Amino acid sequence: MSELPFSIVVFCDGAAKGNPGPGGWGVVIATPDGRVIERGGTAAHTTNNKMELTAAIQALTAIAQVEGPVAMHTDSTYVIQGLNEWIWGWRKRGWKTATGTDVLNKDLWQALDALASARPRGSVAWHYVRGHSGIPGNERVDAIADGLARGARIELYEGPLSGYALPIFDLPNDTSVPKRKDSAAGGRSAKAAAYSYLSLVDGTPMRHATWADCERRVKGRSGARFKKALTAADESAILRGWNVKADLS
Repeated sequence: MSELPFSIVVFCDGAAKGNPGPGGWGVVIATPDGRVIERGGTAAHTTNNKMELTAAIQALTAIAQVEGPVAMHTDSTYVIQGLNEWIWGWRKRGWKTATGTDVLNKDLWQALDALASARPRGSVAWHYVRGHSGIPGNERVDAIADGLARGARIELYEGPLSGYALPIFDLPNDTSVPKRKDSAAGGRSAKAAAYSYLSLVDGTPMRHATWADCERRVKGRSGARFKKALTAADESAILRGWNVKADLS
């Protein structure tokens, strides 16, 4: 685990049940004056990506008047790559894609861009945290977002760091976005192959060989969860994150 390099540490996450479906977002903020702030909210019909963006927007809004550099932690490569890579082209093209269509979720991207740009240049750093890997801050915002998306009542903490139960500064050493392997043809980036697809319905986990099989099981099921596992270790980590002890072999 690394030492704290930034004066403000933020974790943010979003979730949507059914994608699209009922959604929730969660934020945990540790400020330089030794306080912890949790925030969360819901949307009746939304997507995972919209909730991930909303969480980041709400986090930066909450600390708009707090001075100091910010370390933003998220398990959304969509948010990080959008702000670190794609956004430059979007701005130049008037928030259009390379094919001339409007950028998806343009209003949210513009709001997030404005909030990040309002802080001193270079003072907001985006860190990737692998989901369900045991990082306390990330696990907490996942619980807030997922719980609110399911309609659960979540108690949000706001108070001194000394009274906060989680080791919020327990941060991973490597927070870089995993690089995708080049495909054999043409050297273009290819999505990593899945080891398995996991679903959780009514507390019962199941492994699927294809995404279509997984989607059929969770579609329309309240509180269902689903995720792609890239390796056997990843599969075990996901199940632990769901608080499931099961042998799926």
